[in-house]
Amino acid sequence: MCGINGILAYREANPIDLAELARTRDHMAARGPDGKGEWISDNGRVGFGHRRLSIIDLSDGAAQPMSNAHGALVVTFNGEIYNYRELRCRLETKGYVFRTTSDTEVLLHLYAEKSQEMVYDLRGMFAFAIWDCNRRELFLARDPYGIKPLYYADDGRTFRFASQVKALLAGGGIDDRSDPAGHVGFYLFGSLPEPLTLYEQIKALPAGHMMSINAAGVGSLRSYYSIAEVYVGAETMPQATGQARQAVAREALLDSVRHHLVADVPVGAFLSAGIDSSALVGLMRDVGQSEIETVTLAFKEFEGSANDEAPIAEEVARAYGTRHTTRVVTKAEFDADLPHILDAMDQPSVDGVNMWFVSKAARERGLKVAISGIGGDELLGGYPAFRDIPKWVRWLSAPAAIPGLGEFVRGALMAVGPDHFHLSPKVAGMLEYGGTYEGAWLLRRGLFMPWELEGVLDRDIVSAGLSRLTPLAIIGAALNPTPATGFARVACMEASLYMRNQLLRDADWASMAHSLEVRTPLVDAVLLKQIAALGPPDTDGQAKAELALAPSAPLPSSVIQRGKTGFGVPVGAWLARVSPSVTLGKRTSAYGYTRGWAREVGRRQSSVYFEQALAV
Repeated sequence: MCGINGILAYREANPIDLAELARTRDHMAARGPDGKGEWISDNGRVGFGHRRLSIIDLSDGAAQPMSNAHGALVVTFNGEIYNYRELRCRLETKGYVFRTTSDTEVLLHLYAEKSQEMVYDLRGMFAFAIWDCNRRELFLARDPYGIKPLYYADDGRTFRFASQVKALLAGGGIDDRSDPAGHVGFYLFGSLPEPLTLYEQIKALPAGHMMSINAAGVGSLRSYYSIAEVYVGAETMPQATGQARQAVAREALLDSVRHHLVADVPVGAFLSAGIDSSALVGLMRDVGQSEIETVTLAFKEFEGSANDEAPIAEEVARAYGTRHTTRVVTKAEFDADLPHILDAMDQPSVDGVNMWFVSKAARERGLKVAISGIGGDELLGGYPAFRDIPKWVRWLSAPAAIPGLGEFVRGALMAVGPDHFHLSPKVAGMLEYGGTYEGAWLLRRGLFMPWELEGVLDRDIVSAGLSRLTPLAIIGAALNPTPATGFARVACMEASLYMRNQLLRDADWASMAHSLEVRTPLVDAVLLKQIAALGPPDTDGQAKAELALAPSAPLPSSVIQRGKTGFGVPVGAWLARVSPSVTLGKRTSAYGYTRGWAREVGRRQSSVYFEQALAV
């Protein structure tokens, strides 16, 4: 895992600014503390930077940027290619000679063999750039799920890219004019939806996309992977049931875990009291990992409550014989770390504090790689949204189709005030939004509803931001093409929006701040295709049964029977002045605390725009 960056002056006679290249690269030092490198083209108009966290092939020969033997191709790469050994064997049979045992060199030879079509062969998490000296062309690609970030800026003469937004800004060559759509997107969703950032000039290369830049300019984005297409394609496949279904699921899960353990350093695991992380530890045992380091967070504020994961996690650790650490996090530590958390937070998010501390704890144990259970709920229907959203759409689609009715009801309820009835502000929009999957998902996952935004942002900013953002269109893009089942539609939205823009992005910035690589076996394109082919799970049975039953040594019953609580941190209790003005009824809610934390993040983020725009 690494930090990458580069500059291409495609319409500029002058060479690139080498100092800018170095500033951008070294802003990402925490992403790659094991080494740094740079490459500059002969004419000085192309430059790559790299910060290295060595995981596969620890030798100096695997340092980056890396060129092939003839110097015709150069790559800077962030991520891991889990099937690189199979790809290497295939390439060697075609005459390619390897100088290292790294997955980076596989990318160079695979590009030489297949050009941009190489992306279809890759299994892993990745963001990379390849300079093709013969074609005088820059090629960028990002993994199917968007596990690894890649941002770019183009001013019409110079193209820049990097693993972090703040790294691009640190280079000093980019206009930092703020984007109203990005700010509105944060308050709507609690994170910024791709491809937006807080800045007009900086965009994210979307997940599952590639692009090329040459003397003619920046080419159009090209999509090579769609979660929705996977679900639509699975609808024509025969579906297994009963024991056959479980056998297929177990083999698919074992295969993914096996691939995600490929490394030349020890691979540990985050362990909570839930099914996802617990089952993954059991599967790590099943594929032959004999020594496993596991880490759990604990908080005094949660002690003895349902949110206290430590006792059950320790039971799981004993069951699978791991070397386990329960790391207690206090308010004093949170207060001390908060400025560092917000500095490392590359884009604003209402989450990520949990990942910050568990990554910190893992690094304290000497780990450079840890397995995370992110993705289990999206893959196997673990969220209440899988039940609620199809139900809302069934009930509300007819009345929601009556022109003007939903907007009238919302206006009437907001005039009275939902708090008057001890209701969430979202209730006012149920009839207006709940009749479609896009609208219902916004109600389920939204932070502030569109009609509330003027309470936290200036009216002109809200107007400009909403006109460019078009929230329902952003959500609807996750359903193109549209799967037939409600389960698949919710799975597409959860994976393409909430997981991608919040969970995976938070996992990246929070872990890399501690020079730790997080791997997610339940977020894997090959696994998705195999699980989607099984069809929707029996939601009336055991939640995530395929995963819970997958390890050969059964999970403790305490894990199976435990209700879903999420991976929480008592931020609300720690930030007394943020204890929310928003409540559900007469009791303080997790929803209210999240809204309060969003305001706090907004106030403290580095963007001057927040300081000027917030009306709170």
